[in-house]
Amino acid sequence: RAEMVYEDMKQRYGPQGCYLLKINSRASSPEEEEQIPDPWSQYLHKQNLRNQTFSKYSTNTNQKNVNSIIQCAFAISRYVNTLKLFFSSNLDTHPLQLDTDSCTASLLTLSPVDADGKKSTGDTDSLAAATGNHGTCLTLNDHDRIRQFIQEFTFRGLLPHIEKNIRQLNDQLVSRKGLSRSLFTATKKFFGGGKVPEKSINEPKSTYGLQYPPEAPELQIRKMADLCFLVQHYELAYSCYHTAKKDFLSDQAMLYAAGALEMAAVSAFLQGGASRPYPSHYMDTAIQTYRDVCKNMMLAERCALLSAEILKSQAKYSEAATLLIKMTSEDSDLRSALLLEQAAHCFINMRNPMVRKFAFHMILAGHRFSKAGQRRHALRCYSQAMQVYKDRGWSLAEDHINFTIGRQSFTLGQPENALQAFRQILINDSRQTATQQAAFLREYLYVVKSVLGENESCLPQLPLPHIHSSATRVYFGHERRLAEGDKQAATHVSLDQEYDQDLSVLWCQLEEQLAASANRGILPSNFQATQCCLNSQTNNLHHPLAVIEEPIIVEVTFRNPLKVSLLLSNLSLLWRFSTGTPLGGKESSEQISEEMITNEDTSAGEKEEIVTTEIIKEFYLGSEETKTARLKLLPHRTGQLNIVGVIYNLTSSHLGEASSNTDGMFTRISTPSGQQMLDSMIIRGRQDLKIQGPRLNLTKEDKMQVRYGADRRLEPIITPPMPLMEVFFLQFPTALLCGEIRKAYVEFCNVSAVALCGLRVASTHPDFFTFGSQSTAPFTPPSPGSAENCS
Repeated sequence: RAEMVYEDMKQRYGPQGCYLLKINSRASSPEEEEQIPDPWSQYLHKQNLRNQTFSKYSTNTNQKNVNSIIQCAFAISRYVNTLKLFFSSNLDTHPLQLDTDSCTASLLTLSPVDADGKKSTGDTDSLAAATGNHGTCLTLNDHDRIRQFIQEFTFRGLLPHIEKNIRQLNDQLVSRKGLSRSLFTATKKFFGGGKVPEKSINEPKSTYGLQYPPEAPELQIRKMADLCFLVQHYELAYSCYHTAKKDFLSDQAMLYAAGALEMAAVSAFLQGGASRPYPSHYMDTAIQTYRDVCKNMMLAERCALLSAEILKSQAKYSEAATLLIKMTSEDSDLRSALLLEQAAHCFINMRNPMVRKFAFHMILAGHRFSKAGQRRHALRCYSQAMQVYKDRGWSLAEDHINFTIGRQSFTLGQPENALQAFRQILINDSRQTATQQAAFLREYLYVVKSVLGENESCLPQLPLPHIHSSATRVYFGHERRLAEGDKQAATHVSLDQEYDQDLSVLWCQLEEQLAASANRGILPSNFQATQCCLNSQTNNLHHPLAVIEEPIIVEVTFRNPLKVSLLLSNLSLLWRFSTGTPLGGKESSEQISEEMITNEDTSAGEKEEIVTTEIIKEFYLGSEETKTARLKLLPHRTGQLNIVGVIYNLTSSHLGEASSNTDGMFTRISTPSGQQMLDSMIIRGRQDLKIQGPRLNLTKEDKMQVRYGADRRLEPIITPPMPLMEVFFLQFPTALLCGEIRKAYVEFCNVSAVALCGLRVASTHPDFFTFGSQSTAPFTPPSPGSAENCS
């Protein structure tokens, strides 16, 4: 039947105008082992494959439309190849493209994000594989027939038809142009008419809606120009567009004139070479006409985007950015956001990239995206701008960007990103007002509460207050008793004293002398000097020794960087305890642990039987205040104790002191004036004490690289009970004359339950004193309760 219809058509229209195309020779899909090439793979891009997943047509519809698609494919491919000369690709990797997959530098590469903030699993390659089976009913012979049909259609039908129309239009226009020129010349001589200026659009016109009949000479010129442009005869097309532009301006048909100007500029650009430079003023005039005279912003935007792409292809990024910025307005936030984003990319693609202008216009684009309801695009723009403003010292700009990123991320179901953004605001030294900082803190606490939900056992890392970890001091042992009556207590190290390096070295030398005298004059190899108070200036390379049933006091320095007061309630130390000791006596963090016990969870249970933790009910920090807190631990078992950090409830309060309610989320805050503030949010969290050791500078490798030693002041080893001696002086002179001998009494008292033996005394000046005895002097006890060993 097809052959009969084809023969009938050849008799009616002639053999030159008919062609029989035989396709879809394969009735079923090809077998798996047969590899049939995809005829559309070189014309379809990955983004088109993504779009096909959202609109699937039935097989019957595809078969009905296959002939029309084949006929259009050739023209589309040629037009795409032509425009590739000046359309730059937006899919290239940008120098400031984000590392995360959810926020990319191009609108076309956005991927859907689920509720957890993760990228969807279906990527572009899987989509291409799913929708890449095109032409399954075509055989290789069908491919050859389609290719032959396209060639026959182009060379025997399309091009001759276009050439014929161009020739006919040219002949008609030449004859009409000669007649019209003679008439206009005579008219100008008699009536003195002048030439209409080319750019006369500044005057108010009311004829931009002028309609020409199809046979009008002006439209015939425009049709001829379009045909020349279609066959890539750009020089003749430019000449025709230029002629049509003059005729349209003389008739005050501004819409037609703007279109002719636009196409004339594109034709001049596509000519190539240096024969005719790109007339950018044509595009500017067309844009102004579309926008101001014709009131058609869509056409003006199209013209501006086309001109910007042409300018970018010529590396004129500054002119392209200026053109795009001029097109922004208040009537459309989405259009303005797109134009501002493209202008920002123009600034970053310059030979000398203008990074700050890029970031500024990305922020403007993100703001307009947000106003237009495009939160995901707004988040992407702000995230790219943050890469420029980060760590530049522009704290106010960073606060604004982080606050916006936090809110947009939380709205888009990305609470982790929101938490990181709000945390960054509180970590930096903000210059905001107290009211603004309070708002930032409330937003952060609300996001933390939303992220945690009902999971109260998971303690978040809180950014406030700041902890000076290096200033942490650790004191081992009981606080010394004060002297009674005429007694004078011997000086001892305490947290209230300043550390003296020279005095510490002197005491260490005396202790070494005592240890050597007790070991037959040889210093033991495992000797470790006694250090009751550790700080950043002491030697903290070894694990300190703490005695069971003796307290460990940790002094932590807090700093409130905000202008808003903070209240820390239920403040205590966070620790981990193991019954093992370091391996083989080596100073390392590896331990043989039979069991690991920690107080990170809220339930106390048997933890108080191992280590008793002191809790400070309320610890108040005023505006920008630095304050120390002394936290105490009392170990009851021997083993390895690691002090990890601090745990507390953080409460935001503007004024005064607060009374916390740990059972709920809100509390009532009382100010010094008696006023009360409601709805203060409480979050239970923690901060780790991470102390960096001293810089190593012993070996060549240490000097070449940045290495730090270990700091183990927070990793004490709990030892069995030891003797603990206290010393008091009685009648000790404050001044002596040369050669004078005075008698003084020294009281040694063992306050521990373990017996003390082998008492030795060392002095820097042993010649200055001697111990008396009962045989040479009468025994006079310094106090009624003194022991017999006092002298």
